[in-house]
Amino acid sequence: MYLYTTMTEMISILPEEVTTPKLHGYLLGAVGPRPIAFASTIDADGNPNLSPFSFFNVFSANPPILIFSPARRVRNNTTKHTLENALATKEVVINIVNYDIVQQMSLSSTEYDEGVNEFKKAGLTMLKSDKVKPFRVAESPVQFECKVTKVEALGEDGGAGNLIFSEVVKIHIHTSVLDENGRIDQHKIDQVARMGGNWYSRAKLGMFEVPKPLSSLGIGIDQIPERIRMSKVLSGNDLGKLGNVEEIPSKEEVDDFTSSQIEIRAILSGGEREQIELRAQEYLKNNDVLSAWKVLLAN
Repeated sequence: MYLYTTMTEMISILPEEVTTPKLHGYLLGAVGPRPIAFASTIDADGNPNLSPFSFFNVFSANPPILIFSPARRVRNNTTKHTLENALATKEVVINIVNYDIVQQMSLSSTEYDEGVNEFKKAGLTMLKSDKVKPFRVAESPVQFECKVTKVEALGEDGGAGNLIFSEVVKIHIHTSVLDENGRIDQHKIDQVARMGGNWYSRAKLGMFEVPKPLSSLGIGIDQIPERIRMSKVLSGNDLGKLGNVEEIPSKEEVDDFTSSQIEIRAILSGGEREQIELRAQEYLKNNDVLSAWKVLLAN
């Protein structure tokens, strides 16, 4: 006989007795880590759209079926562009997210206006698909071209999911994530998964935090000056953080910053661009994005 004893108390919740946002928080906080469907679609006019969804998994190998669920927005009960595009065109590409592109993926979740290309905003490369019209994310380690076979609405109110049944018609895998036997190496692929709040899980190393994109629109990587965007030091994740600001610091803010930082003035006087970018990268690692911007703009 097993006797269960505990010194902790529990709370019990009836879903109908809490608000949808609160219930949403409990569900996402408890059910995780969740894989991420980085879904690429196009609208009826051919405009690309890219957005991540963590209500996602693989459900069948024969036929090969992936299912993800763009939920209706809680705040105003509207539907997302991805759902509308999947219904209109019946095609999607599901790109797997690894650590190298997690910040860019997060930036792409910003709700830009219809017709804005999230590939450009997130600084990701559009790669032509072979069997479907939506583009692939070239930087993703694995890309699934899919035909949408069914969309099942789970409700009509805010927070209700919409299951998009996606049959895989072609798979693309970067050889860099394969082992000597041609199988996907779980260490090399370095996947990330979604958890509650701002938290993610990196399969190799555990939990880490990615601040949510601004409620206002971030400028996007496409608005970063080219000399910064083309840096050989800054990674895609670094650029993703830089693109998630509402506006670039002014010249006055940059001047005030550099005049008060002896160390920064010394780096700037050396005139070596790499050292400047490495210092900015240190700020980014500490999530001090504005200081990183000011260092980069000071030169």
